[in-house]
Amino acid sequence: MDTMGNLRRTHYCAEVPLTSGAEVVVCGFVQKIRNLGNLIFIDLRDRTGIVQLSFNDSTDRAVFEKAEGVRSEYVLMAKGVITPRESVNKEIKTGTVEIMVSDLRVLSKAQTTPFEVTNSAKVNDELKLKYRYLDLRNPYLQNNLIMRHNIAKAARDYFYENGFLEIETPMMIRSTPEGARDYLVPSRVHPGKFYALPQSPQIYKQLLMIAGYDRYIQLARCFRDEDLRADRQPEFTQIDLEMSFVDVEDILKIGEGFVQRLFKEVLGVDISTPLPRLTYADAMNRFGSDKPDTRFAMEIQDISDFAAKTDFIVFKNALEAGGSVRAIVAKNAAATYTRKEIDKLTEHAKGIGAKGLAYIRWHDDEPNCSFAKFLKDGELSELLSVLSAEKGDVVLIVADKNKVVLPTLGALRLIVAKRLEIIPEDKFNFLWITEFPFFEYDEESGEWVAMHHPFTMPMDDCLEYLDTDPGKVRAKCYDLVLNGTELSSGSIRITDYELQQKMFRALGLTDEEIEAKFGFLVEAYRYAAPPHGGMGIGLDRLCMIMCKADSLRDVLAFPKVQNASELMSACPAEVDEAQLKELHIATVSEQAEE
Repeated sequence: MDTMGNLRRTHYCAEVPLTSGAEVVVCGFVQKIRNLGNLIFIDLRDRTGIVQLSFNDSTDRAVFEKAEGVRSEYVLMAKGVITPRESVNKEIKTGTVEIMVSDLRVLSKAQTTPFEVTNSAKVNDELKLKYRYLDLRNPYLQNNLIMRHNIAKAARDYFYENGFLEIETPMMIRSTPEGARDYLVPSRVHPGKFYALPQSPQIYKQLLMIAGYDRYIQLARCFRDEDLRADRQPEFTQIDLEMSFVDVEDILKIGEGFVQRLFKEVLGVDISTPLPRLTYADAMNRFGSDKPDTRFAMEIQDISDFAAKTDFIVFKNALEAGGSVRAIVAKNAAATYTRKEIDKLTEHAKGIGAKGLAYIRWHDDEPNCSFAKFLKDGELSELLSVLSAEKGDVVLIVADKNKVVLPTLGALRLIVAKRLEIIPEDKFNFLWITEFPFFEYDEESGEWVAMHHPFTMPMDDCLEYLDTDPGKVRAKCYDLVLNGTELSSGSIRITDYELQQKMFRALGLTDEEIEAKFGFLVEAYRYAAPPHGGMGIGLDRLCMIMCKADSLRDVLAFPKVQNASELMSACPAEVDEAQLKELHIATVSEQAEE
């Protein structure tokens, strides 16, 4: 095996001069070898891209023979002179030149890899994750992680320039209720007691405002023990911020400035501000989601007035129960959505909670309506007119309580749009969702429960309803949504001690529970606090959308799979009995044996 000796890299592979005559030294991995007998070409790859190494009859014989022994994924260092390339490759940045090699060092040899590194798209995911360090050599993943770096850098630069201080908060904290299960860390020094990994730095950043730091920023690691999906991991990063002496408008403005700067700097895309806004109620009524994808239309339409005139018992029962009848119109969908395909949508709707799905499919001259026998003459034509439905369209209708109707149609709207391929790929639709309900009614317990953490400020005009009509209380909170994905959630915080106590009581917390869960923060507010608020922007989800990736795995170096394990290092794993004993921990199986 060769050593570097006195050679040092002068250029990254894709950054060599594109003019002849320069002497360069490059390093990298072998992507491809073409041995034509008296000519050898090697594609050398590093994180910037590829450059071609060339060897011919004029090459020193020892160097040529060394090149003959090179194999895929070997690590090389090569010295040579830039020369014009005979066959230009327009697919790569250095496609007009090559390096005529005079000195070649084989720094490390590679065994045959379990899969072809640069052609791993069809390789089993488990195999790629087991050999993640090999898959990470893939230019696709490397480019994603480089973009992630650029996004993080742009975030820091923007917030630094706007007077924010980057302050780290603890990774081992007291367990506090934040909506998901905590990851717990046992204490050796305090037997039977545990730290929790932070679900967010929420309490600490509020304490920093009480401490007078005014503007805080952190690229914070957060941990939540919850079921995984394509846009969720057990550990994640958020661009976390908090500001003093502000209200909602100030925070939205700083957030808009960030996304505008970020997309221009990283993608060269202009984002117009101010960003559109929808109240929670409007978003649910129009799109059936509090994180709507507004890149396409197909909005929900309320047809309750029409339904009330019909003899269809399903419609009547829903309306009498205080619900509604609503529909979406899928334009030009009749050819795609056959009766069999609509049956699949019906099963999906039932899986969400709907009792069924009524439909109109207008494929032939006459529309096929699933409830036509319950309509009087002219009513079907009236309904089609109300919905602006035409030949070629499919109408999907759900009748039930709004908490079932709206999310069901919201989900169907996305399924149908994806199937019809009507969602623009190169469009970035941001919007703020504001005025979320403060409480939601739990029918099982018969109680109102908080939709947000207990430090969220109610809107000023809603304070009077806290005790008398919780359903009317709206929160000073806001979400930032991009293309149907929630990127950020934030709120103005309660700073008044008396109001905070009232809020705790409204949530049914006893004095003992308040003290146990939030005592130190409540105590801090006794010593005065500036008005403040903030939000956390999901860095991983932001990267996923900007990279046009299908999963968070594609923008994380070492991701977890659905059961929260990491296949490469095989964690979580059992630990030595001695470690457990030192931490005063016994497993359930051990206790059963005893």
